[in-house]
Amino acid sequence: IPVIVPRASKSSSPSRALVSRLVCTAIRTTKVVAVIQNRYDGSVNFYRGWKQYEDGFGSMEGEFWLGLKKIHELTYSKKYELLVLLDDWEGNRAVAKYSRFLVAGPEEKYTLKSVGSYTGTAGNSLSGQVGMKFSTLDAKNDVYKTGNCAVQFEGAWWYSACHGANLNGLYVKGAVTTYANMMCWKTFKGFNYGLKRSRMLIRPVD
Repeated sequence: IPVIVPRASKSSSPSRALVSRLVCTAIRTTKVVAVIQNRYDGSVNFYRGWKQYEDGFGSMEGEFWLGLKKIHELTYSKKYELLVLLDDWEGNRAVAKYSRFLVAGPEEKYTLKSVGSYTGTAGNSLSGQVGMKFSTLDAKNDVYKTGNCAVQFEGAWWYSACHGANLNGLYVKGAVTTYANMMCWKTFKGFNYGLKRSRMLIRPVD
């Protein structure tokens, strides 16, 4: 399981300080932090099909998606919390922390069973997806009656009809005129802004 070690930050902004404190606290424990998604430069295409999202893709040394199979196995083996770390192009960082992250297995299309309670500075753009199955460009499991969320918003996620976050969407820089098809988090920068970096980490909790 990959482990992420935070670099010291020169910024004194409250959101960046909170991120550093949350991640450093996780690292200081004897429990391993698993990175399940890492994006920062657009070098890896995330607009992919079901099989690749199930098995995982990319490189642990670069951008990657760990894989739904592994995420399910981890989150069903013990209780995990989720940290979502987000950077914009202006040097701001935000965090969303969820107390109970649980993803079902293949027989339930990797349904997002729980995220628990939210704390952080990014705003809560994930709780609305609880109960949703995972969807990709070739596997429509959303509840959108007039289309395919994964195709319309060029990503893969626990879409409903459709999303509050699209962290596996297209990698674009900053403010754009297109709507919600980029790597975005509604409550941090909105649906017309492509984020610079996204990291999703899980850590076992008592």
